Amino acid sequence: MGLTGLVLGSMLFRDGQLRANDTGAAWEPPDGDPHFKPRARSVIWLFLCGGVSHMESFDVKPELNRFAGKSISETPYASVLKTEGKDVIGANPVHGNRKVIMPLQTGYKTYGECGLVVGDWFQHVGQCADDLAVVRSLWTIHNDHGAQLTWQTGRHPRELEHPTLGAWAAYGLGTLNENLPEYVVLGVPTGDCCGGAYTHGASYLGPEHGGVRLGTDPANPLPFLRPADNALSREEQASNLSLLGKLNRLAGIDYPDDAHLRARIKSYELAFQMQTSIPETLQLEREPEHIRRLYGLDQDHTRDFGRQCLVARRLVERGVRFIQIFHGGGGGGAWDAHSEIKSNHTQLAAQVDQPIAGLLKDLRQRGLLDDTLVVFGTEFGRSPGAEGTGRDHHPQAFCAWLAGGGIRGGIQHGQTDELGFHAADNRHYVTDIHATVLHQLGLDSRRLEIPGRKRLDMDHGNVIRQILT
Repeated sequence: MGLTGLVLGSMLFRDGQLRANDTGAAWEPPDGDPHFKPRARSVIWLFLCGGVSHMESFDVKPELNRFAGKSISETPYASVLKTEGKDVIGANPVHGNRKVIMPLQTGYKTYGECGLVVGDWFQHVGQCADDLAVVRSLWTIHNDHGAQLTWQTGRHPRELEHPTLGAWAAYGLGTLNENLPEYVVLGVPTGDCCGGAYTHGASYLGPEHGGVRLGTDPANPLPFLRPADNALSREEQASNLSLLGKLNRLAGIDYPDDAHLRARIKSYELAFQMQTSIPETLQLEREPEHIRRLYGLDQDHTRDFGRQCLVARRLVERGVRFIQIFHGGGGGGAWDAHSEIKSNHTQLAAQVDQPIAGLLKDLRQRGLLDDTLVVFGTEFGRSPGAEGTGRDHHPQAFCAWLAGGGIRGGIQHGQTDELGFHAADNRHYVTDIHATVLHQLGLDSRRLEIPGRKRLDMDHGNVIRQILT
């Protein structure tokens, strides 16, 4: 007991997971080192909740204007848009058939030396075209907003107990700064209807690897983080936490496999350090005025999301491994434009376009884009057919883009048919994005696999090597 207590008392939270292997195999938890040379050090994972229209953002389809108002069956593509002889064009089991083509609801323009065509809703991001690798041939398994959870975990939403990509990165590598969480969540996540806390959770990896939600107000970034007025001094807090840590580690002798106990020990220690580190990170007034303008902090409609993007850059600088930023969260998501898609996407894109472009430009000018991987995604696309004045859910095809961290810029990979209905060439399930991100971090997901937690090949995904440098 004496030797064990000394060992436990000196272990870091990661070492606290080392224990006898029940299977008798030579498996050990990750030691924080990558499996091979990484190209990226950190990830900024941008997620737009509700389903962004792919054909009016980064996979523009001019043919929609040509055949607007016609039934899909009246186009030259009708015979192609069938599956096993069954007419599925414009069909969604949840919301019915949407077979009358809706024209593009925004203009578009060509950007960069690469000639990337981008919808006018994302003009600022279009200016960064030569940094982007756009994957235009994604598909997913769920036709409703549970696909938000699928985007984060790769699994069907009825299978809640699966780690998110951010949790896998945190589990495999940990943080580069012991005063900050390894996995930070900004913005309002998706609602409980569509994954809720599971969209940034760690499941069986242990709660210490789950995402830590932060606000961007330095006065109150995390509930219960700031000591109450007239509370204990920092020295008194440190003394109390030292005693509490000893008691918890003694309890750990009796309960070595209690993941919640390990997470609690870590949370007490980390919270104490974050009382200083988090407020300092969020002091955006220290940034030069031109940087605050770059992110749109000087405008009402871009200020909130701009703050999140600027905080993400500051977290990357301080060694946070994975930053997940939600936009339009709560319920099914603000981007769920079943009606009035033109006004919906116009308003929402205006909130995020400049801040995202500002983030890319800022990372590049600081030399951080070389080892920071930025990923832009959503749960599915929207239907080519009209749903009144909106577009329906569309899991058969959608797009995402990646930038930095060893990604080839200025390319488009994969394609959909001319109406944007099916992912046609170089099709990729969402976990191919996961596999690519982990690969750039130097991680092999199969070597992270835990005995007794079998994962399917589809869960691991395949690295999209065509977009790598």
